[in-house]
Amino acid sequence: MSRTPHAAQQITVTGQVQGVGFRPFVYRLAHQYGLGGWVQNCQGQVRIWAEGDSASLEAFTRALVEQAPPLAAPALSQQKPVTAERHKEFIIRDSTATGRADIHVPSDQFTCDACLQELNDPHDRRYHYPFINCTQCGPRYTLIEKLPYDRPNTSMAAFPLCPTCLAEYRDPADRRFHAEPVACPECGPQLQYRQDAMQLDDTSAALQQCLSDLREGKVVAVKGIGGYHLLCDAYNNDAVVRLRERKGRPDKPLAVLFPFTGPQGMGAIEQTLRPTPIEVQALAAAQRPIVLCRKREDSPLSPAIAPGLDEVGAMLPYSPLHHLLLAAFDGPLVATSGNISGEPVITSEQEAEQRLAAVADAFLHHNRPILRPADDAVLRVIGEKNRAIRLGRGSAPLELPLPGRIEVPTLATGGQMKNCIALAWDRRIVIAPHIGNLDSPRSLTIFEQVIDDLQRLYGVQAEQVVCDAHPGYASSRWARESGLPTREVFHHHAHASAVYGEHAGKGDWLVFAWDGVGYGPDGTLWGGEVLLGRPGQWQRFASLRPFHLAGGDRAGREPWRSALALCWEVGIAWEEAPPQGELLQQAWCRGINRSTTSAAGRLFDGAAALLGLCHTASFEGQGPMRLEALATQQELGEEIALPIQADAAGHYTVDWSPLLPMLLNARASRQYRARTFHASLAHTIAALATLARERHGIAGIGFAGGVFQNRLLYQLGTHALSTAGFTTHLPIRIPANDGGLSYGQIVEICQPGHEIK
Repeated sequence: MSRTPHAAQQITVTGQVQGVGFRPFVYRLAHQYGLGGWVQNCQGQVRIWAEGDSASLEAFTRALVEQAPPLAAPALSQQKPVTAERHKEFIIRDSTATGRADIHVPSDQFTCDACLQELNDPHDRRYHYPFINCTQCGPRYTLIEKLPYDRPNTSMAAFPLCPTCLAEYRDPADRRFHAEPVACPECGPQLQYRQDAMQLDDTSAALQQCLSDLREGKVVAVKGIGGYHLLCDAYNNDAVVRLRERKGRPDKPLAVLFPFTGPQGMGAIEQTLRPTPIEVQALAAAQRPIVLCRKREDSPLSPAIAPGLDEVGAMLPYSPLHHLLLAAFDGPLVATSGNISGEPVITSEQEAEQRLAAVADAFLHHNRPILRPADDAVLRVIGEKNRAIRLGRGSAPLELPLPGRIEVPTLATGGQMKNCIALAWDRRIVIAPHIGNLDSPRSLTIFEQVIDDLQRLYGVQAEQVVCDAHPGYASSRWARESGLPTREVFHHHAHASAVYGEHAGKGDWLVFAWDGVGYGPDGTLWGGEVLLGRPGQWQRFASLRPFHLAGGDRAGREPWRSALALCWEVGIAWEEAPPQGELLQQAWCRGINRSTTSAAGRLFDGAAALLGLCHTASFEGQGPMRLEALATQQELGEEIALPIQADAAGHYTVDWSPLLPMLLNARASRQYRARTFHASLAHTIAALATLARERHGIAGIGFAGGVFQNRLLYQLGTHALSTAGFTTHLPIRIPANDGGLSYGQIVEICQPGHEIK
């Protein structure tokens, strides 16, 4: 019988191949097929030299992709035959920083089942160790200083491995073979508990004291993977109210962390919430995001967790520390971001004790440094799909392909609210985790740090900047002052391009870009736009009837101002208006401190105020969220046909004025009026799409902007559109809100076949 000839291959693997256990996988695979050679990390790529009989070599090459570890996303970028060097064994070579940089930074991962089993095994040496991990789980993005992904390049460099951990790290048969964050109670990070003058440096004692204080109703700031959480008993209404008062967060919903014992361990959640099968799947996914789920009518959760809403942001444990806390506490815990509201999450012990001293009763620290913040990701199921509301730990950095090639590395600075930045080069774009609102000095500091860090981490230096056209945005001011060539993109063009880009749009689309407010090409505040075209070629096909906001920027936090302005615009009296309305009307009539807007978000604000749901908002979107929650309590509503008029240029304007008498009709229930408001706008969406198809012919319908995080509006709108034969698209991995602006800004200037130099 003839032997298969000896052969050798040099293989370069790109994609998500660092920080995911890919080198150990290659090592074991090569030994499985009896091959010699080596594997090596190089500037984000993995290089392989493999030799042996040609049949084994061919099978090995196929298995590199087909059998890759769960967290990996490999691509064979180069594969060429070479002269065999007759290697007798296969080894892992030391990493090198030479070669072409092709970096893919992994996101932080949840604790895998194998580590959980060890965590709960009294006979295991890592029993109840809060920092257990392996090649398939644990922190990544938040502890990587630079690539190649080796322990000296992480925040674990300060923790030398003990002999036992070192043996595991070097053993190809071990699950922790080349697991860079590996540690144990003897050599790894430890917990510390601080409360007033008391300090506990023993990990077990610190954990027990934390649990004791949580049971007593105290608020504890707990350091996690991407930053601090503020924890308290989710069943203890006094504790939740106290947390809200101290944090100055009177209404914004709080996330809740539930115990979890495996795929069937949803008991605690199902006792308090009504998650759908899709939401259950999202909760248990590798991202471990916050997922918005409906409350049960008899939910024992504190009513102060999500006042005025029918949903709660639920989350399952993703770190070993979470699992230990939740299993011992045996109940859900409020787990809200450890920050000053609107700012990035806090990551260091010193800053936590300084900035959260008035909020937390105690602090559970650990001494593993967090190199960069990563708040929790947030998802909402809309249209039977999990949609990103906020990018964060587990979902970012998010990398997507671009529709065209960018010759010049480009930084996109996003918007003012829900800021996310993005870095694009070649055909790649990487979106950093959520930063927050850029209206505080700390937010701006973190914004600049993330910009510098992202470029350094990926080895790409931006040569131009793209930003929002609004002259007052802090992100835009930074861009103009950066010293780099700067391009401006209008707010709603970026929204439209984001949904078009994510869904790889072809031809001309009609995109409904509805949100709060954004700077428009005519200098007014847009926000109820219907755009026709494609990236770089958007035209305003239609918009909501503009009106004059009373009090300028204050209208965003005081929905009663939008309600009054809507009524004044059409000469309708609002009998229940706040008393200061008379003086405000005099200023409004004289054109003092008022701005023109077509924003759908402000229309929703006004409707919420007219129904008495929210006169003053403590967070963005409070009124519209309560309006949607109320509308879902009513199955049927009237569809009021809103007048649609065209001007000489063919631009359509939707007149919302028929909605006002309906909203003010106290003879109808508030639920019915809220439902009718949504149903009427959904009817209008279908009517505008039909007009666009008749006049222009369109290839698809897109929804963009924060208003379409409203599940009811989306469902009613898409139902009407599908009945009329339209295909609709809403962002999935990219937030529809301003968190997706940086991605849209890049897509807007990067059309297929168009190279930016």
